[in-house]
Formats: sequence, C-alpha cells, structure tokens
Amino acid sequence: MKASQLCEIVILQTEQIQDLLRRLQGQLQAKDYELIRSMAQTIETFCGLIQHARMSIGRLRRLIFGPKTEKTASLQGKPPPASSEKKKKAKGHGRNGANRFTGAQKINVAHPTLHVGDPCPKCDQGKLSLKQPVRILRFIGQPLFAATLYLLERLRCNLCGAVFTAPSPPEAGLQKYDPTVGAMIGMARYGIGLPFNRIAKVQKSFGVPLAPSTQWQIALQSAQEVAPVYDQLVQQAAQGHLLHNDDTTMKVLSLAKTIAQEQAQPDAPDKPTRTGVFTSGIVAVADGHQIALFMTGRQHAGENLADVLAHREPQLPHPIQMCDGLSRNYPKAFVTIVANCIPHARRNFVDVLASFPAECGRVLEDVAQIYKHDAFTKASAMSPEQRLAYHQTHSQPVMDPLHEWLQAQIDQKRVEPNSGLGEAIDYMLDRWEPLTLFLRKPGAPLDNNVCERALKTAIRHRKNSLFYKTVQGAWVGDVFMSLIHTAMLNQVDPFEYLTTLLKHGPQLAKNPAQWLPWNFRQTLQPSDTS
Repeated sequence: MKASQLCEIVILQTEQIQDLLRRLQGQLQAKDYELIRSMAQTIETFCGLIQHARMSIGRLRRLIFGPKTEKTASLQGKPPPASSEKKKKAKGHGRNGANRFTGAQKINVAHPTLHVGDPCPKCDQGKLSLKQPVRILRFIGQPLFAATLYLLERLRCNLCGAVFTAPSPPEAGLQKYDPTVGAMIGMARYGIGLPFNRIAKVQKSFGVPLAPSTQWQIALQSAQEVAPVYDQLVQQAAQGHLLHNDDTTMKVLSLAKTIAQEQAQPDAPDKPTRTGVFTSGIVAVADGHQIALFMTGRQHAGENLADVLAHREPQLPHPIQMCDGLSRNYPKAFVTIVANCIPHARRNFVDVLASFPAECGRVLEDVAQIYKHDAFTKASAMSPEQRLAYHQTHSQPVMDPLHEWLQAQIDQKRVEPNSGLGEAIDYMLDRWEPLTLFLRKPGAPLDNNVCERALKTAIRHRKNSLFYKTVQGAWVGDVFMSLIHTAMLNQVDPFEYLTTLLKHGPQLAKNPAQWLPWNFRQTLQPSDTS
C-alpha cells in the first residue's frame, strides 16, 4: 500500500497550532502538556520543511529540465477557455519560402528562345511580358571556411638554369585571410558557441584545416579592429533613456588563479571578499535603437552599468533602469529610476503554488491580466504616453486591490512570514514601487526579458566552451557578442555587418559613429554595396 493511501499530509499554519495549544493549556497535566507542545512544534517545523522542500524541488526541477511552461492556466491545471479555438497549423510545415533566402546566390536564367515583346507562340496575337519568376532552391554542403590553392607553373631552362614563374592572378595577391574569415570565426565562436577545437575538427574533415591557435589569432586581430565600434556602442548606450541589466556567472581561468592566490593569503589586510566572475549584460534603448553590451570580469552588473553611465551627458534626465531586485544590479554612484522585473516576483509564487494554490492563483491571475493589457498596447502600437494612460485605466484597478490583499495577508497574520508564501509576499511588497513603475512612468517595461534573452548568448558560450582562458579572451568574446547581438536587435545580418567592419578597418577607426548597425549602409559608398 502506498504511503499516500495510509495518511493524508495536512499543512498546518502557525496560528492553528498556537490556538490548539491555548485550548489544551490547563486541561492537561503539565508533563502531558509539555509533550503535546513539543509535538506541535515538531509538526510546525515539519510543515515548514514540506513547503520549502516542495519549493526547492520545483526550482531544482526547473534548473535541470527547464520550465515546461509558466502559463497561469497550465500551472493551475485549468482547461483553455471554451471560446478559444485551436490554432490551425500554418501551411508549409516549417519550410521557408524562397523569398526568405536573402543570402543565397541568385542566378537569373533567361528563356532560351523567347524574349519580352515577342509574339505569343500559341495564339500569334498577344505579346509576351515578364511575370514573377519560378524559384528553385538548391543546397550544397561546405565547410565554415573555404580555401583556394594557387599553383603557379614554373619553367626552367635546361641550359642556363633560368626559372620562369607564371604571374599570379590579382586575387592571389590579397591578404591570406579574407575579412569574411574573421567575421565567421566571430559568429561561430561567440555567436553560436562553437569552441575553436570543434571548428578545427570540422575544418580538418573537409580537408581545409584551420588550427585553434590560428583561429584565436584571427579573432584577436579582428576584435582589435572593430573595438572602436564597441567603444562607440558604450557611448551611445550611456545616453539611453532605458537600460536593462543583469549578469550570469562566467569562468575565466586566469582570474580563477588570481582569486585562489588571494584567498591563500589569510593575513592580507586588503584581502578581497569577492570570489566570483560574471558576465554582465546591458541592453540600452537610445534614439529608437537597441544596444547590447557584454562585460566579463569580477564586477557585478551594477558596477558595469556605472562604468557605462560614466559616459552619460550630465544634462540628460535620469534613465529608467530595469533589473531584478538584487542590490548588486544598482549603480551606486549614479541615480536611476528603478523598475523591477515582475516575472521575478511572480516566480516566487509559482514555486509554492502546490502548497498554496488559492493564494498563489490569485497573484498569477492578476499578473496575467496585466500582461494581457500590455500585449494590447503593443499590438496597437501605442506611444509611451498612450501606453501609460491605458495601464492607468485598466491595470491600476488590478494592481491596487492586489497590493491591499498582499498587505492584509501579513497584517492580519493569515500567512506564516517564514513560509514560502510569506517570503514571496514580502519580496513583492518590498519592491512594490519599482514593480509598478509602469503605472507612473511612460516607457517603463514590465520585465527584464530582453536582457535575459541577450545573456543566453553568454550562457550558451559557457555551456559549450566552459570557460575563457584569459581576461583578453573574455574581452574578445564581449566585443563580438556585443556587435553580433546589437546587429540582431536592429534586424541587421550580423555576418554581413562584421564583414563590412573588417573590410573598412581604417575608416571606422577614424569615425566609428558612422559604422553602427543602423547607419553603416548609409556610410558605404555605392561601389561598396555590391
């Protein structure tokens, strides 16, 4: 027989246990009462452990397997609304139309016998005109890097011994590694997380070997050439009106060695207490453009954001900063208008939903309503001021009662403060003002999702490559990740962008502000756009 069939586990609140003890006091012998009181305290501790165990197991399951879904209806086991219809599967079954292959080589095939204006061979009366061409796609396999080997014929006189070598074609006299090589290494290594050794194995299997050390030298040289644009992105981001920031752990071997040496000196008076290494992600919105910055080192996200804000023009108003509630995300030397991430607060209730379904369900449903309102503002392409007015009209009546209800749970002692639910409520109440900034400030976002999506690039690198070897290697990764993700945020092909930058190194060094993802095509001369 299963344990669940033998007994039912009931989660008791502290008030229930205390009320029972009050009723028993004076009705039992002192020895019996003390025994019952000890048992009650044990039960109270056990109930708390159950709640936290459920929460911890839920978090562990999410860390290992990833969240299946955090939609409110799915978490509560509710069926979809009866009015909703199942979405029909789009035709094509995942295939891409030919018009989406913007990087494919295009070959125009003319009709062998007919031309525009010729009489119709079928009716002999009409004339032929152009229609949309029939499109045929053909795929070929190839290595990431291709090479051309020029064999220059040499002739030798058998009498005087003079040697005559065929002239090399013009393309053979160019630099050994084309700018596209540096761009592709940046994309493969730092864009999609392929380690140098893995790239080298692929290249070797195609008969075009490219050693990891060679890849690193090309990546380093390429990063140094495009670094002025990275510095310009920092300048531009500093002037933004909205900045998202967060960080994730990273491993840099040289820093790990330095930290170990510092910790081995217990008597050092200025011994650092920080032992972690992080990659910070900053996504800024400035002049309608999104800018992604990555910074790896011993500084937290707030300290890196302070380094960026040091370049901000002093006459500009304070920017909005979106982050989670950790104090290390705040730039202590600069003033920002802080907005906190609602999904971070919501996730605490998701963790204890199994223990407190009614209370957590109330919070999840209210947050879902807020997101429905925000989705409508986006679909309607509202301005920041219109969006603020809409939220004040439709979301304020949801958030105000929620705040009163949360406060009542604590004030009226309906929930144990040390329980999972109590901690979730405390987290939300403590950060209520920054969590609801979207109700008072135009343009304030609801969440930090755009920064968390950006950090996936660094996380992917960490999972595939495990670490950076040196601080310089981490800097190269930061430069490439920043340029690649900024290009993607602005709907620009990152490979095309990196290739263009590497082809125009001397020009961008003189004026990097003209080589940003949103203006580099205008900077190019017509002859360079082919």
